[in-house]
Amino acid sequence: MAGKPVICISGFAAVGKSTVAKMLAKRMRLRYVSGGDALKEVAKEMGFSPKGPGWWETEKGLEFLKMRSEDPKFDRRVDRKLLEICRSGGVVVDSWVMPWLYRGRSFKVWLTADKKMRAQRMAMRTRMTKAKAIKFLDRRDRESSKIYRKLYKIRMGEDFEPFHLIVDTSRLEPRQVVEIIENVAKHYFRMSTRRKPS
Repeated sequence: MAGKPVICISGFAAVGKSTVAKMLAKRMRLRYVSGGDALKEVAKEMGFSPKGPGWWETEKGLEFLKMRSEDPKFDRRVDRKLLEICRSGGVVVDSWVMPWLYRGRSFKVWLTADKKMRAQRMAMRTRMTKAKAIKFLDRRDRESSKIYRKLYKIRMGEDFEPFHLIVDTSRLEPRQVVEIIENVAKHYFRMSTRRKPS
């Protein structure tokens, strides 16, 4: 593959973004960067103690989510940093909004899954009941969508125009999702580097 590829993985909570992005980065020998981890660093600066993959579903995580919805500076700061990273290339970025914000040459993937499967995954990583997980998902989807619509006029889960590939992870193992993305991404980058006939 010519150049330094950029792959952006997006989707709602508990669809497998982080797991898939990490595995894909390792497999393709690219750097992995997490928008969620970057936001957690901002949360630490604000006095929170974000720990573990299920922190976003805790009351403190939701409190920080509310702060973000009231003040866009937290997300803007993280997104500016992620844009810089994308411009350097050679990276897989797990981010809710990079597919819309980054305009450079890249391969963009939307991951989706049915709500019951998402709730099951969240319940496993947070030890909450499935019923409670569904409520948390509804709230987090709603609040996060509101943030990005307010900031960038992005319609999460409605506007799929930036994406080259959409994968439903409901019935797939992470390695299967990674194989699908890798195969299509490699083909995309090969095709995009070929010269157009004169």
